[in-house]
Amino acid sequence: MNRKLICALAAAWVIPAAHAQSSITLFGILDVGVSYVSNENGAHNFIAQDSVYTPSLWGIRGVEDLGDGYKAIFELQSQFSVDSGAGVPTPDFNRGAYVGLAKDGLGRITFGQQYNLLFDFLFFPPARLDGTFLYGGLYNMRQGPFSGLGIPQNPTGALDFDQTAGTSRVSNAVKVTSASFSGFRFGALYGFGDTAGSLSTDNTVGFGMNYTFGTFGAGAAYNETRYAALNDGHDGIRNIGVGLGNTFGNLYASMLYTYTHNTLNGTTAQAAQISGLYSFSPFWRLGANYQYMKGNAALDHNQAQQITTTLQYSLSKRTLLYVEAAYQWTNGDVAGMHGAWIGGLDPSSSDTQFVGRLGMQTFF
Repeated sequence: MNRKLICALAAAWVIPAAHAQSSITLFGILDVGVSYVSNENGAHNFIAQDSVYTPSLWGIRGVEDLGDGYKAIFELQSQFSVDSGAGVPTPDFNRGAYVGLAKDGLGRITFGQQYNLLFDFLFFPPARLDGTFLYGGLYNMRQGPFSGLGIPQNPTGALDFDQTAGTSRVSNAVKVTSASFSGFRFGALYGFGDTAGSLSTDNTVGFGMNYTFGTFGAGAAYNETRYAALNDGHDGIRNIGVGLGNTFGNLYASMLYTYTHNTLNGTTAQAAQISGLYSFSPFWRLGANYQYMKGNAALDHNQAQQITTTLQYSLSKRTLLYVEAAYQWTNGDVAGMHGAWIGGLDPSSSDTQFVGRLGMQTFF
């Protein structure tokens, strides 16, 4: 009797779940490695550093089929340090937490803490216009001697200053992203600020567009985030980016230009990069990236150039080994005020900095 009751209850639970075609997915990425740095604060350094090639993170993604092509969706995502096990910066869902609705052939609308549209439309597939996504990781994010940009809530004031690589998320955000229509895809984002009764203070506004045709892809995006720390939320950081990419046989090549402006102190930094990823075989790939960054007069006309390259070997579809190297050199108007500074490291005491790394990445 008990067995019959248990079977009946199990069937009652399974049949609606199968009808709704709901799913819950647990996913994650882990990246570890050892790096050598030629100059950090005047001395060379060997460091065990994780979350370089990609951030180490885990998350939960859910989809519920509501019928007629409609779906309820959600995602929770958190970053952590593999070396210490600690959350980065805290052990909550700091990388993203959203819920929304999607319609097949139309698009989706989501609510919560989310990535801005430079990440969605320039960095993340299908665009893949930033070499940081393909192989460069943290060491390829724009940094250099541009801390004068003074980006709030930023560990250096300038790490990933064009906010393309996902280090900046938008809280209290509503994001609308369309499906692809004849290769075109569009998006818009609004982030509510923390100032009661105001829609134009301490807020975020963003727009993005992609176009893909065969192996060709292009993207453009705009984002402006106003921060409470900048003129009580009336000023902020404005970012614009445009790029394109194409596959030529075994080579994927891309170009990306970004513009960053602090509307309060007038500082501006521009960056241009060209990158390529060549597949020798299903197991071996080589990526290379060159970027040029320049600040305006408010940033002492500081300039930085950087070359990043990575050799990858896939042990399986989920796990790879890689050897990475990055070299940056700088100059500017003010002597001694334009030290090299590669993303994810401490600044160099000179106008050059080199980092070499042996690492491993796996995901599930």
